[in-house]
Amino acid sequence: MTAGDIPRTLGQPDQGFEGNRFTGIPMYDSLTQWDLSKADAASVLISGLALSWAVDAKDKTKWVFKLRPGVKFHDGSAFNADAVVWNVRKVLDKEAPQFDASQVGVTASRMPTLKSARKIDDLTVELTTGEPDSFLPINLTNLFMASPTHWEAKLKAVPASVSDAAERSKQAWAAFAADASGTGPFHMTRFVPRERLEVAANKSYWDPKRTPKIDKVVMVPMPEANARTAALLSGQVDWIEAPAPDAMDQIKQRGFKIYTNAQPHVWPWQLSFAEGSPWLDKRVRQAANLCVDREGLKQLLGGNMAIPKGTVAPGHPWWGNPAFDIKYDTKAAQALMTQAGFSAAKPVKVKVQISASGSGQMQPLPMNEFVQQSLKACYFDVQFDVIEWNTLFTNWRKGAKDPSANGTNAINVSFAAMDPFFAMVRFVSTKTFPPVSNNWGYFGNAEIDKLVTDARTTFDDKSRDAALAKLHARIVDEAPFVWIAHDVGPRAMSAKVKNVVQPRSWFIDIATMTLD
Repeated sequence: MTAGDIPRTLGQPDQGFEGNRFTGIPMYDSLTQWDLSKADAASVLISGLALSWAVDAKDKTKWVFKLRPGVKFHDGSAFNADAVVWNVRKVLDKEAPQFDASQVGVTASRMPTLKSARKIDDLTVELTTGEPDSFLPINLTNLFMASPTHWEAKLKAVPASVSDAAERSKQAWAAFAADASGTGPFHMTRFVPRERLEVAANKSYWDPKRTPKIDKVVMVPMPEANARTAALLSGQVDWIEAPAPDAMDQIKQRGFKIYTNAQPHVWPWQLSFAEGSPWLDKRVRQAANLCVDREGLKQLLGGNMAIPKGTVAPGHPWWGNPAFDIKYDTKAAQALMTQAGFSAAKPVKVKVQISASGSGQMQPLPMNEFVQQSLKACYFDVQFDVIEWNTLFTNWRKGAKDPSANGTNAINVSFAAMDPFFAMVRFVSTKTFPPVSNNWGYFGNAEIDKLVTDARTTFDDKSRDAALAKLHARIVDEAPFVWIAHDVGPRAMSAKVKNVVQPRSWFIDIATMTLD
């Protein structure tokens, strides 16, 4: 893994979506899931622990989910409506014994309108949102179901001398993380922080198509690309994420397989709109987008990126045909910068907070250095604040006005774009300013908010896509990002790993693979 540590194992992973990929999806399930079974079509939402769901025709803040019968947690206890209510409360209800503040940041911000859950019967649950929200079923892919029974056992084992309820909960969750229990296709067998996570096949998994044929998987954090590549070539591991670009030919020559596919993924600079930010001038924002040599960057990465025209690509249902064309045009960029009052003798100073590694971050140091050099031609003087990935991810929720920004006016955090909330809404709505969600730069206005509301309150798929297309077009025209790259998710594997499906998704399914 590219992470510097094992993503959290207690049900709601950290380390960005690499956490969902490796400690979420393998060990846990959610009510709704992504279809990861196809390489030639976009991943779509499918049923998971919920068989079906529907919004109330009269009150569109109410959703009824019908649950899958017969599902067991790894500890043998039953999954049911009580378990759903318990898992919603663990991140939303501060009065619940199982409430865990450490899980809130990586969960609540991904489903910001969910307010409560109510049991109707053992296999039916009602979820309530704070406002009508057609995105809810998609958002729920991020709420993984942990075993209440197993957690209660850990709570009972906390010494009686620990009387503070919050501390008892914290200790119970720590014990749960070291001996986790979900409903997923793999169950935990060994956990060594910062070193390794071992999981074994759950042979009684509820979905025969995803019952693992691989008996054991060992996951190792290794944030440095060259170290990952050396581990693969030496036979230490069978699979690495994000190989070193300059080693691709050697990896192939040694008989390993490289898997890539277009992903709904954005690798950007997200810009600050706080007072005094150089990005407040739209001409400067558009000039930066016109000054990045993305073809050159693609060559640097051995071809392993796609060139963006926005958050989604032309032809996508959410495209919307923006007026601003993101391309490489230094003369147009220089003209905009001249109009804004900058020149080679008087460059604009910008500072960007970046990481050295991390989930979806591709090759952040060489990529950012390339962009830094590219932007020099258009009168940008770029400096970096390089910090650890998980710290950067945490800072992302604190915002550009927080001391954690350390004087930066842009941040480089890649993000998934298969969920309309994830792709657009959380970055542009005035309701998602920190600490609610990831509008780090405090971008937004009444027009954008109305477009968000139009999309969120439209429950017909085609009409919602049309509303999202209008929103995407306005976002591109306003340029609150510098769109730099889309990832293709390069990973290298031993030829003995079979039945690998590289989906058009940030995620991948280990459960369906085999090993010769």
